[in-house]
Parts: sequence; structure tokens; C-alpha cells
Amino acid sequence: MTSTPASIHLGDFNGIPAWRIDTSAVRAAVSVHGGQLLAWQPAGFDEVLWCSPTTRRPPQAIRGGVPVCWPYFGRDGQPADAPQHGHARISAWQFVDAVEEDDAVVLDLALPPDPRTPLRLRQRLRIGAVLEQTLITTHDGDANIAFTQALHSYFAVGDVRQVSVSGVDGLRYADKFDGNEHAQAGDWRLDEPRDPGRSDRIYADASARFTLTDPVGRRRIALETRGSRSLVIWNPGEAGTAAIADLPAQGWREFLCVETANAGADVVRLAPGAEHRLGQRLSVSPL
Repeated sequence: MTSTPASIHLGDFNGIPAWRIDTSAVRAAVSVHGGQLLAWQPAGFDEVLWCSPTTRRPPQAIRGGVPVCWPYFGRDGQPADAPQHGHARISAWQFVDAVEEDDAVVLDLALPPDPRTPLRLRQRLRIGAVLEQTLITTHDGDANIAFTQALHSYFAVGDVRQVSVSGVDGLRYADKFDGNEHAQAGDWRLDEPRDPGRSDRIYADASARFTLTDPVGRRRIALETRGSRSLVIWNPGEAGTAAIADLPAQGWREFLCVETANAGADVVRLAPGAEHRLGQRLSVSPL
């Protein structure tokens, strides 16, 4: 391994141990606990990711940024005592390498092996004015295995009630609130007449390009996905927030989760020795 670039150092983010990145193009933070991107702020823009000011602290899961849900999404058939969204987001990750590329830093991390699964996970982040994030899963076992996962991105917005997401028109989605499937008509909006004020949807056969438009924040966030055929859009709304201890009462207005995923029917099946990559590319532009 080459020496660590001066643009990255181990420090803290709001009291949470994290690798801090600071270049002329971007400021960012990735927590050791969960290997979780907590901050990404390209030069000239406000912070792109949202973190709850009332989040729980390690060893519990951190609310905000981009939690790594792996090797299952939600509980996905797991026993009742299994951690929600898997163990990756509540484990300490290991630093592997970091290099500078132009005005970006490429950071490689690894999740320590877990005896409960033959799957192994690495994460590569290319952090610059554009963010590229990839989960690399390999199979060290001797039998086929299935898993689900997600990059559970919390995007900071001016007012979620004014936000729209394009790229989902015509897609079918599973609504976790009513347990049924529906077809999306037009862009996603929180005030959709069928079930206004909240969202917990897994879109199937999703395309690779989506745009979050935030008129109050005066910006667009473009999302490109790889290795994914599903997209999750989540916001608990006002009523749902009351049941979430680490969300402030009005916090739901400040974020929208648009998640690059292998979830729902989009299950990954790996043969021994095989590899799967799930990735997202984020960019920001002004309105």
C-alpha cells in the first residue's frame, strides 16, 4: 500500500470516528462504524447528504448518509432477532487503501469476514465533484447463495413536500404500507393522491437513471445505478416519524431516501467464486 494522501485522515464527524476527505473539489466523511458515507459536499454546493441530529451512536446504526444494507435488505426472511438491514452497517470496517486521482480520492474499505455468511464485502468510493460508490460482493463458499442489499442514501432537501423524482414513470412498485403492487403515474411526489404524505416503495425493473429535483434547495441530484434492477424511495412522513426514536419531529421534511438496491424480486444469486457489483454515481447541478 502506498502512503495515505494528505487529503484524507482519520478524525471524527459529529463525534463519530470517520475518515475525512478534503480537496479543492469536495469535502466528505466516511464512518469507521458501518463504512458509511456520512457527508459529501462538492465545492459550490450545500451538503448533499442528510444525517439526523438525534441519531444513535455506535455500536448502534447511524441514521443518515448512505447506510450499507447487506447481506439482506430490511429483514428479508431473517429471524426476529436479526439486525435490521444486516450487519454491515453496525460493524467496524477496515481501511484498505486510498489514492488521489485528479481532484478526487479513491477510498477502498473492507468488511471483516463474518462466520455467519460465506459472502465477503468490499467498498470502493471515488469521492470528488462526482461521487462513485460500489459494493463488491464475492462468494467464498461452496454452494450457490442468494442475497439482497442497498445503498440507503439519505438526500438532504429543502422541503420534501416540494421534491420530485423522475425516471420512475410507468414502473410497478410494491407498496410496503398497503402490501399491494401499483403502477407509478408520472414523477414520484410525496403528495401523490393515492397515499399522500409518506412513501415506502420498491420499484421493479427500474432503469439506471433518476433525477431528484429540489426547488427549495435550488438543485438537482442525478443518480445513475449499476448492478441494480430495483429502486427504493422512502420517507416516513409526519405520522411515521413519531415512531422513529432517532428522527426529530420535523426531520422528515429535510430528507428523501432514494436507494440503489437489489431488493424485492431483484435478488442476487451467486455461484461459488462469483462476484457482484452494486454501484451508484451521484452528481449535483443548480436549478
